[in-house]
Amino acid sequence: MAELLVAQRHELLLRELEAAGGLKVSELVTRLGVSGATIRRDLADLEAEGRVTRVRGGAMLAMPTPGADAPAAPAPAPVPAAPTRALGLLVPSATYYYPRVVAGVRAAAAERGARIIIGLTDYARPDDLTQIEELRAAGAAGLLVTSAGGPLVPESTLERLRESGLPFVLLERQPQDRYGPYEFVASDHRQGAVAAVRHLAELGHRRVALFTNGSPTAGQIREGHAAAVERLGLDAAPVQDSGQPSPGAAEAAERYDRFIEACLADGVRAALVHSDHDAIELMRRLRGRGLRTPDDLALIAYDDEIAALADVPLTAVAPAKHELGELAARLLLDRLDAAEPPAVRQVALQPRLIVRSSCGAVRTPTP
Repeated sequence: MAELLVAQRHELLLRELEAAGGLKVSELVTRLGVSGATIRRDLADLEAEGRVTRVRGGAMLAMPTPGADAPAAPAPAPVPAAPTRALGLLVPSATYYYPRVVAGVRAAAAERGARIIIGLTDYARPDDLTQIEELRAAGAAGLLVTSAGGPLVPESTLERLRESGLPFVLLERQPQDRYGPYEFVASDHRQGAVAAVRHLAELGHRRVALFTNGSPTAGQIREGHAAAVERLGLDAAPVQDSGQPSPGAAEAAERYDRFIEACLADGVRAALVHSDHDAIELMRRLRGRGLRTPDDLALIAYDDEIAALADVPLTAVAPAKHELGELAARLLLDRLDAAEPPAVRQVALQPRLIVRSSCGAVRTPTP
């Protein structure tokens, strides 16, 4: 095939990274049909523009670091001058999971001539109520809200949102009152977990263990795992939550090792692991014992942020983060633009399962 023009190749490369979250050079070579040297040169050019981040053996889309001066990105497509509306966006992280959600919000806002004001709360020190007030004071016409707590937004936060007088849409969150008249767009992480367990069962595993990391998503993943085990008639397997110890701490290492030992002792040879980081660390510790993935323990990661960049590319459950942001922003803009209040819309998105090598369904060629 004739070599693509550089600009075309860069665009295709960015599309592949956006779809997968991260890819190895070898995967990009296969997908684009060019040499590894060409891919590495393209990645160097795109990194210099601030559009990708190179990691060992591959690359991922660049993620902004709070407080850091990011390299200037290419000019966006033309939008109406002097936007008349601003959308307030509250998220708990700017470095993991949410960058692609934010990108989706920005894309939908740009289509409709709106701008975004971002407020950051924090999982460790939530200040949702303060941030909501600051976004309102900054001139937001409506709010997109991801609270820093669990998947269910506390009533105190909903009350403050109602008091603000601004239309709002919950983003990757739902109200505690399931019958409350609140709009939301959220991933159905239960279905994501069910898809992972079903896939492993179809590969012949009668027992599928679960490792979670204490995040707000962990409870839904546990529910989905339990439902899949029951519906598929699988046998019980170890289920462990790490409780979010500090990365690299002795406590974290002990919990990884305890999980591996429980799986091996029970004859379990497959596991769903939340998150990518935890799956990669488990894989590393398995290798230290002389064990291999997927031969000794098949793995599916949950999140698909960096799963493709593992030594053995990780099969992963991938929430539709960009689509989530786009849909939430469109719901809010529809409400702002409507002459009459539209019906309340509550949208659940099912995550995708992306099959790679770590589950045993796809084998990585031996060098």
